[in-house]
Amino acid sequence: MKLLRSAGQRIGNKPAIALVILWSLFPLYWAAKTSLTTLASAEGRPPKYIPAPFTISNYKALFGIQSSGADIAYQFGRSLVNSTVESGGAMILTILIAVTSAYAFARLHMRFKGVIFASVIGTLLLPAYATLIPVYRMMSGWGLVNTYFGVILAYTAGFVPLAMWILYTYFQSIPAEIEEAAAVDGASALRTLIRIVIPLSAPGIASAAIITFMLGWTQFLFPLVLTSDLSSQPVTVIVAALNGQRVVPFTLLMGAAALAAAPPGIFALIMNRRIVQGLTAGGVK
Repeated sequence: MKLLRSAGQRIGNKPAIALVILWSLFPLYWAAKTSLTTLASAEGRPPKYIPAPFTISNYKALFGIQSSGADIAYQFGRSLVNSTVESGGAMILTILIAVTSAYAFARLHMRFKGVIFASVIGTLLLPAYATLIPVYRMMSGWGLVNTYFGVILAYTAGFVPLAMWILYTYFQSIPAEIEEAAAVDGASALRTLIRIVIPLSAPGIASAAIITFMLGWTQFLFPLVLTSDLSSQPVTVIVAALNGQRVVPFTLLMGAAALAAAPPGIFALIMNRRIVQGLTAGGVK
């Protein structure tokens, strides 16, 4: 009876899983399909589910192979560089802060530690737009609007609590006896962290770093407000700006959207096992 119930549950779950996958991936497929056909075909009725006629002219324009799309290619290429710099910079700064702060909360004894930790983690409950105006006023006062560093600081402020929470649970899973043995040998807390704790926590740190980078790549609201020119605008803002230009066909816009979504998607697929390993290892002592 149990075997029949278990088999029924497995069979019953498959359609639900297939529906969720279809719901999630179909928009991406449609964007890719639209980008690989002509504007006339994309606007035709009834809609075609396979690109016909097939063409890569939209991608040629985005990569600057066609002279007619040189300006768009420059904007798109520069925005990809901006996204890489800002997401990568935020990832590095976030991990540096999160590692040291999470280790302090996990191992050091201090007054009101629980209250401070709960206050930091509680900021994850705040909606992003609640802090948007204060952050903009701060960055404007410091002269960091339209700069890489301003966007990186804004990202870091939002990402540190999540990364710290991930690493806090991971550090707690490491036996304290290992660090106590290092202390007996004369190692300082900083040396113990660098030489022992960080190598043992590599999966958790990698998981936090990957998640942070992906979050940075997909940001739209903060860079939209903090950047107003191409010198620092990421790809998410540029794709939205292209959408407002009537001279840009939406087949080309779909190509830009597909290319913008490709890096985090491919990154997540490649690093999926490491992300899961880092998130789950901290829960097993």
